[in-house]
Amino acid sequence: MALLQISRLSKEYLGGTKALTDVNFSVAEGEFVSIIGPSGAGKSTLLRCINRMVDASEGEISFDNINVSNINKKNLRLLRRRIGMIFQHYNLVNRLSVIENVLHGRLGYKSSIKGVMGVYTEEEKQRAFEILNKLGLKEQAYKRCDQLSGGQKQRVGIARALIQDPKLVLCDEPIASLDPNASKIIMDHLKNINKEMGITCIFNLHQVDVAMKYSDRIIGINNGQIKYDGPPEALSRDMIYSIYGTEAGELITD
Repeated sequence: MALLQISRLSKEYLGGTKALTDVNFSVAEGEFVSIIGPSGAGKSTLLRCINRMVDASEGEISFDNINVSNINKKNLRLLRRRIGMIFQHYNLVNRLSVIENVLHGRLGYKSSIKGVMGVYTEEEKQRAFEILNKLGLKEQAYKRCDQLSGGQKQRVGIARALIQDPKLVLCDEPIASLDPNASKIIMDHLKNINKEMGITCIFNLHQVDVAMKYSDRIIGINNGQIKYDGPPEALSRDMIYSIYGTEAGELITD
């Protein structure tokens, strides 16, 4: 049974720019899927259509048997509890502490008043510390986020997503701003989360070698259309050239 089903999905922005054209695929519960492709291929738009940060122009998205395309604001808020998101530029509140940023992941469960006042239960606070400990950040819990390295900030972003208790985590270029060592730490954590917690993960990645190392499955996109959908071991050099065009030479390592 698919956790996520995307059918005939298209997105055209004002002015006529087509970001996605007739995209079709499904993702099973527990899969670790990477979406690769050149800049401007439509990867970020695709992820943002899944959680309705961007509204699709055509097609249907079904998540956990719910039609995402047609739900109202109240039900969309409930849906987003179960879809965590990790961003390239972290999207943290730098003046707040690590623990405060993590607890922001619970805002979808709060009334507006409790959210503004920052009222969290002891159970939520304990869970936040457990997640930070798992990610090697417990000692940083009371540091302001602007005092952290990029890799540490991204781990805070992961913790914020995990405290939602999501079934699906969307990762939009989560290592694009990081050095190779920090990138490996982030990818190892996310792979462990996928395997140990059974959370389905969908990544946008520009690094083909990383996608091939970590993914159960790779989807290649160019010009808003799927060019490849299959296992990493079947992704040939010719197919990488088909996805990336002239950029492929820089991405393929022997």
